[in-house]
Order: sequence, then C-alpha cells, then structure tokens
Amino acid sequence: MSTVAEKYVPRLLTAYRTAVAPEMMKRFGWKNFFQVPRLQKIVLNLGVSEAKENAKVMDLAAEELAAIAGQKAEIRRAKKSISNFKLREGMPIGLRVTLRGVRMWEFLDRLVNVAMPRIRDFQGIDLRRGFDGRGNFNLGLTEQYIFPEIQLDKSDKARGMNVTMVTTAGRDDTARELLTLLGMPFKKAKPAAN
Repeated sequence: MSTVAEKYVPRLLTAYRTAVAPEMMKRFGWKNFFQVPRLQKIVLNLGVSEAKENAKVMDLAAEELAAIAGQKAEIRRAKKSISNFKLREGMPIGLRVTLRGVRMWEFLDRLVNVAMPRIRDFQGIDLRRGFDGRGNFNLGLTEQYIFPEIQLDKSDKARGMNVTMVTTAGRDDTARELLTLLGMPFKKAKPAAN
C-alpha cells in the first residue's frame, strides 16, 4: 500500500538529479553519474550552556530545534567535568539533530531560500571559511530567529547553532561547486588588485 509520503520527492533533490549532477559531470569531465558528489547528511548542533542553572531552558531549546529540523533533537551531555565552567560529567549541555534523506533536502531548501534571505545585512557566505579539506562545510548561524518556524513570543533568547553539511566530495573545490549549484549563497571572489 503506497502513501503520498512515499511518492514525495523534494524540490531540491529533483534539481540535483536533473540539473546539478549533469552540470557537474560536464564541468569535471566525469562519465558516470555516481562520480558526482552528493550530500550525505546535515547535522545541526546547538549549545545550551545555561541549562546548568535551569533545566527548562533545555526543553524550550529542544522544541525550537525540533521545529526547525522537523525531527526530535538528541540531548548531548558533558563528557568530563570542568570545575572552571561549573560543569559536571553527564550534565546536559547541547542538542544535536542529524538529517538524512527527504528531511535533509527540505531543510537545505528552507535554509537557502527562506532563512538566509532573512539574515540582516547578509552579503553571502565567505568562501575562505567553513570547508574542512575533505569536502564538508560548516556554517555558523548567530540566531534561530531566521527560521519562520520559531515564534518570537515563545522564545526566551537568541541562540546560535552550527550547521554541518557532509558530502561525498572528498575535496573542497568539488564540494564548493556542488553547494553553489544547489543554491548556497557564497560571496563572489574579488579580483586580484594589480
């Protein structure tokens, strides 16, 4: 018995299959579709250091991250005690969500087309930062309010989060090309001054 959810294909995944992959094959001279790098997963990390004093803060942050990601957040606990930070081993200090498949493509589509245009004074993402040398890209967001799923009246404070996009590229240049073709708004490189 098939349902509507089984037949649904995200818009960005369709664009990847029909436009992005053939373009990358042409640019890099690849003969096989499976040589084209693809997005494996997107990981969202949110630090909640104030949860040490108030446990309800963690619940509110988990609800907000679940609204953004579309799935429940996993609580991350301290691995060791650090007395200077008043941190004991096992205390909840952060949240993590790993997105794959349909949810991953939907999140990337919302991030690029809805959330990033809402960032004040946004000039584009700096190309010199974020790539790790293996084709993965890290993006830091300063507040969760750029996502329309967050209700300002119910939120207690702005929290930053880290978005990690894991690709199969293996190299930064092919991963950069993949993310650019998927719509990631990178800054244009400035020409060298003579």
